Amino acid sequence: MDRVTWRTRVLSNHLNQPSWSSNPLSPNPCLGFSPPELSEPFEFDTKEMRKLLDAHNLEDRDWLFGLMKQSKLLNPREAGGRVFIAPDYNQSMEQQRQMTMKRIAYLLDRGVFKGWLTDKGVDAELRKFAFFEVIGIFDHSLAVKLGVHFFLWGGAIQFFGTKRHHDKWLSDTENYTIKGCFAMSELGHGSNVRGIETVTTYDSSTGEFVINTPCESAQKYWIGGAANHATHTIVFSQLSISGNNQGVHALIAQIRDENGNVCPGVRIADCGHKIGLNGVDNGRIWFDNVRIPRENLLNSVADVSPDGKYLSAINDPDQRFAAFMAPLTSGRVTIAVSSIYSSQISLAIAIRYSLTRRAFSVTPNGPEVLLLDYPSHQQRLLPLLAKTYAMTFASNYLKMIYVKRTPESSKAIHVVSSAFKALHTWHNMRTLQECREACGGQGIKTENRVGHFKGEFDVQSTFEGDNNVLMQQVSKALLAEYIATQKRGKPFKALGLEHMNKPCPVIPSQLTSSTLQCSQFQMDAFCLRERDLLNRFAMEVSQRQKQGESKEYSIILSYQLAGDLGRAFADRSILQTFIDAEAALPAGSLKNVLALLRSMYALICLEEDAAFLRYGYLSTDNVAAVRKEVSRLCGELRPHALALVSSFGIPDAFLSPIAFNWIDSNSWSSVEQH
Repeated sequence: MDRVTWRTRVLSNHLNQPSWSSNPLSPNPCLGFSPPELSEPFEFDTKEMRKLLDAHNLEDRDWLFGLMKQSKLLNPREAGGRVFIAPDYNQSMEQQRQMTMKRIAYLLDRGVFKGWLTDKGVDAELRKFAFFEVIGIFDHSLAVKLGVHFFLWGGAIQFFGTKRHHDKWLSDTENYTIKGCFAMSELGHGSNVRGIETVTTYDSSTGEFVINTPCESAQKYWIGGAANHATHTIVFSQLSISGNNQGVHALIAQIRDENGNVCPGVRIADCGHKIGLNGVDNGRIWFDNVRIPRENLLNSVADVSPDGKYLSAINDPDQRFAAFMAPLTSGRVTIAVSSIYSSQISLAIAIRYSLTRRAFSVTPNGPEVLLLDYPSHQQRLLPLLAKTYAMTFASNYLKMIYVKRTPESSKAIHVVSSAFKALHTWHNMRTLQECREACGGQGIKTENRVGHFKGEFDVQSTFEGDNNVLMQQVSKALLAEYIATQKRGKPFKALGLEHMNKPCPVIPSQLTSSTLQCSQFQMDAFCLRERDLLNRFAMEVSQRQKQGESKEYSIILSYQLAGDLGRAFADRSILQTFIDAEAALPAGSLKNVLALLRSMYALICLEEDAAFLRYGYLSTDNVAAVRKEVSRLCGELRPHALALVSSFGIPDAFLSPIAFNWIDSNSWSSVEQH
């Protein structure tokens, strides 16, 4: 058909359309909404699955969900016959900050924070984690603001301080009589805490410490709570006693009085508008000869006597610095967990939408096909769903080893939390992007949450440790364990490396579907990769040292293997938590669907990590078999998709309009209502 004939036909069809009905906005029957629950039966108990996923304090979580739905402060909004609650991101930065503080006051008045710092024990810590996770599902700004106050400021006093600090500060922190922040990062130093430039000296004539910002690069930067609300801060500073630098220490300084006025010698500036988290007042702080009492040094690791003598039971500066850093693990734990709840929300929204939104037909005049019935759409979302399940079990494991921590377990917790924080937050950002795209144009709307989450959660990749730096720390810890084990001539017994005491796993030359879905094969493949990469990493670092490079620089030059090894450690650790969760269940439908998810998690890791092909752990034929099995697993998981996201237990009000009747929520009547 030539272009003239084609254009004539288009115009003819346009001019000869039937006349509109009296109501031009009457809905077309083919665009009706049908709840996915009507056509997607659940084949396992979603309540039991939720118990596995949330793991603890389910009643407390549901109580707080209910409490949050009751308040106008949490911005309830009706759409499509449902009420949704989410922050109003159309507000100015100043308004968002004010709302954050009003919401904190609302939760405080209802006892949500009771015992967060003053109660002790595993149960108290788990209850705090549960509440914190629910709050983060509503608003990341609110969670970060609370995290700085309770986990960073309050946690520093708990862990760095002693009884005199606990008695003086913890109760007032818990009831918000004082508002704390945490001044560690500087303009010139973030991940490299040892290099910070703020300097504190001691004046024995007055019994006071004197804090100074000696240069612009030493200004404290990105300090959450500092710009508007904080009255006190933990200052991390080089401590100089009698001209000797004793390294980084933590001190308490007041930065505002009870009327909100900035204290003498303190200068504060706003960090300004950000790509997300604008409900948090990040600020910059300079100290000009700020004097604080000697008792304000947090002295669990080291102290200074009234006459100016430096006292510490830990003589080695490296060990002393490590002792200061160890308690900060809680930040990485909470970030690793919250990132996975963000992934759960985005997947619940995107998958629910894909079970009601149709596009194109595969037969002439046939019905349009549900998005999730396209294999390509399944491949986009279902592997991410399996990874989110796996990382949920990993998060629960991380929380439990943290709340049951001992001095002996601190190294393992540091390594595991660093690995999980990096992998979970990277996964979350990838999941948010894929879910945003899977929702099409609706994913752009702020009210639908998914797209906006990208700006809100992007910061997690760099705060509390840049992910790439954390992965290098993981690899360095594994290398140290490797070297120590070699020197001792004894078996591995830490960091999950016990598998290296066994014979090297052998991967079959041909992989069948049953082999690929076998948990033993999956673990063997993960262990083979980790084992070989650790050997390669150790060998490469050793060779560089023999060529005259320092150990530190040799590790830096071996960054590619370090990154591969860090991921291998994290993947294997996560798979182990999944296998353990699955093994604890009796035979039945719940265990069966978890086996599918576990296989999907393991195989998508095999497919996506080029290390399996690069280093020859899998042949090209085996990689092709893995790819084919992933596609087959997508088909097996498709009937369970709705049940799997429903098992997250996130109330409807905390999702978004496109997760439900997106036609009604976008109808003209909804415009008239607003």
